[in-house]
Amino acid sequence: MTDLALTLRQFRYTNKTFWRNPFSAGFTFAFPLMFLVLFTAIFGGGTTCLLTLANGNCAPGRTVATSTFYVPAIIAFSVITACYTNIALSVTAARDNGVLKRVRGSPLPGWSYLLARILHAVFVALVLVAICMAFGRIFYDARLPLHTVAPFVVTLVVGAASFCALGLAITAFIPNVEAAPALVNFSILPILFISDIFIPIPSTATTLNTIGGIFAPKHFETALLTSYFPKPGQSPWLWHDLLIVGIWGVAGLVIALRRFSWEPRR
Repeated sequence: MTDLALTLRQFRYTNKTFWRNPFSAGFTFAFPLMFLVLFTAIFGGGTTCLLTLANGNCAPGRTVATSTFYVPAIIAFSVITACYTNIALSVTAARDNGVLKRVRGSPLPGWSYLLARILHAVFVALVLVAICMAFGRIFYDARLPLHTVAPFVVTLVVGAASFCALGLAITAFIPNVEAAPALVNFSILPILFISDIFIPIPSTATTLNTIGGIFAPKHFETALLTSYFPKPGQSPWLWHDLLIVGIWGVAGLVIALRRFSWEPRR
C-alpha cells in the first residue's frame, strides 16, 4: 500500500472517530453558529462601515448591515477553530496519551498520520464554511458574489493551510495536555478580538489596528471580507494579506519541523 493510500485510510479513520462522538461533533458545528446568532442579535441592528475616510465619513458603497458583516467574520473564526485550535488540542492529547509514539513504531509514516489529521481539520472547516454561508444567506441575506468565488476559495485554502501549520507549531510549547486549552486559547482569543472577527474595529482605532495587523487572523479576515463585499472598481484579490497569512504559515511549518515532539513531555 502506498503512503498516499495509508494517508487516505488514516483520514477515514479520523473522520469516523470524530463522528462517533456526536456531542463533540455537534458542539464543533454549533459553536460558530452560536456566535453568529449572538453577535448579530447584540450588534446586528445597525450598519458597519468597511472603509472610513480621513474626514471620519464612510466611503461610498462601503456600508453593510452588521448582521451580514458577521457572516464572513464567523467563517474566518470557524476556519481558525477547526485548523488551529482543534489541531493543537487533538495532537497534544495524542502525544501525551502515547498515540504519536506508537504511530512512529508502526508501518504508517509519521507525515501520513499528521497529514490525515490536517486533511480532516480542513474538511471540518469546509463543512463549517458551507453551514455558515447557508445560514447567513437564509437568515441575513448575505450572499457571496459569484465573480469573487475564486479569491474566496483561495483565501480559504491559504488560511486553512497556514493555521494548520501554526496549530502544529504551538504544540511544541505546550508542556502537557492539561495546559493545552489554556495556552491555545490564550494564544488566539485576544488576537481575534482585535482582528474584526468578534467586534468590528473602526479604522480610526489606529493602535488596535496596528497590533492586529501583525498577526495572521486580521489579514485572513480582511481577505475573506473583501471577497464577500468587494470594493467597487478594485480587485477582490488581496495579495498583500494573503502573503502575510502565508508567511505565518511557513513560520509555523518551520517551527513544527524543528521542534515537534512525538513523545510525551516529561
